[in-house]
Amino acid sequence: MKVFVVGANGQIGKHLVDLLNDSQEHRVRAMIRKEEQRQHFEKNGIESVVVSLTGSVEEIANAAKGCDAIVFTAGSGGRTGADQTLLIDLDGAVKTIEAAENLGIDRFIMVSAFQANNRDNWNEAIKPYYVAKHYADRALLQSDLLYTIIRPGGLVNEPGTGKVTAAEGVDRGSISREDVARTILAALAEENTYRRSFDLVAGDTAISAALRKI
Repeated sequence: MKVFVVGANGQIGKHLVDLLNDSQEHRVRAMIRKEEQRQHFEKNGIESVVVSLTGSVEEIANAAKGCDAIVFTAGSGGRTGADQTLLIDLDGAVKTIEAAENLGIDRFIMVSAFQANNRDNWNEAIKPYYVAKHYADRALLQSDLLYTIIRPGGLVNEPGTGKVTAAEGVDRGSISREDVARTILAALAEENTYRRSFDLVAGDTAISAALRKI
């Protein structure tokens, strides 16, 4: 399938785009927000399109035309204010969901945040971020899309192990961004992840096996 990656210039996004580009089963189109980011993808022969999540649903939909699946892994970043969190992590996500619906792209994977579904476990220091993720996830849950919501634990830049724990309500922990990207790749065609949400941390189970058991 052809996969439209929103937030392709982010740390998880770059891992995912590379994995998709190297795979035999998929093709990829990278959505980026700045023209100067295009060079990174073009040098590897990866199709890219410049679109802002603060733009219109129509602009996002036009960028995703011809794709079979959408992965939303964008984020405003830890250095922005709550206003950008609302515009990117919440409204940007909802607009992308609406774009998918308008185009008839059923498969949608959302990269959320650990325990975003459970208000009692939100990190008070970044509560606006959790609010944004919670309601973006809720919009996806209420859609007719063939969704998967992945809620990774603390993100680290260590090399991936290919082994995870994936379930509703796992113990808090960390996970490499590379393994999050690998999990997204494996989930794309794994029917057991369709219309499912789960937390994701480092573990002892191979990713493909972990996804078959959630």
